[in-house]
Amino acid sequence: MAVNQVRLLQAEFLKPRYWPAWIGIGVVRLICLLPLRARWQLGKALGILAYRIAGRRRRVVETNISLCFPDLDKHARKQLVIDNFRSSGIGVIETATAWFVNPMQYRDIVDIEGLDVLTQASSEGRGVMLLGMHLSTLDFCGAVLSTWSPFDVMYRYNKNRLLEAVMTRGRQRNFSSAIERDDVKQVIRRLRKGATVWYGPDQDYGLKHSIFVPFFGHQAATITATSRIARITGCEVVTFKHFRDLQNGRYQITLERVTQFPSGDLDQDCETVNKLVERAILEAPEQYWWVHRRFKTRPHNEARYY
Repeated sequence: MAVNQVRLLQAEFLKPRYWPAWIGIGVVRLICLLPLRARWQLGKALGILAYRIAGRRRRVVETNISLCFPDLDKHARKQLVIDNFRSSGIGVIETATAWFVNPMQYRDIVDIEGLDVLTQASSEGRGVMLLGMHLSTLDFCGAVLSTWSPFDVMYRYNKNRLLEAVMTRGRQRNFSSAIERDDVKQVIRRLRKGATVWYGPDQDYGLKHSIFVPFFGHQAATITATSRIARITGCEVVTFKHFRDLQNGRYQITLERVTQFPSGDLDQDCETVNKLVERAILEAPEQYWWVHRRFKTRPHNEARYY
């Protein structure tokens, strides 16, 4: 049955409505063949184009940066917004590179600190929650890290069936398994079996499974599942930070064990998670995914930001 479905989808993707997408995929694959700095320059240009035409998303980024960096003057805030779009444009190219190119090729430009944290937990048969955050280098650095220490990823289904097929192929090649983001039971099962699972708690998933705790001084709906999963499975919790260094043409991955987590206090644990994300962002504010509406859900009777 699965084989027939794949053949059906492949036939469907040949229809004219998918031709523009195929052209775009072809262009991106050609870009992936360019030298690193050339890809970065094209990514910057893509980001500037998005800054100019994606007015709605630009306003989201402007709002987030104004909320989280109130001490910046008007000029500095605008520059950070522009730099963020440039970084996000590079991130799009990096993501495509992770889909289409064997990440083993990029080991020599990625420095990893704390890899022993993962290898030790793995040797002990313990599960590890990679506490992730949506930095623009996520897909690229994640793919390279997986060549050293395999792990599972969580994902959100893409409504574009062709793009979903492309991303699925990339996930299957680069990672141990892929878990749909709402499938918490599967996350728990994998951690109990000693797997390493990337888990990103730094977005607004609504109020149902969240509580309000500060994020850069503003109340933000923060999911409690991070703490609950760690308590149920007894897994190690390790922060996964990753940045690009435009000056030196390299990437840096840092893995650090989170101690005294969970604490038994959901509010305290959610605050801990947000503080860890804040500290990572402050290392390179322009490389965070500010396009996400992090403050979308508001406490009762509080005005919306977006």
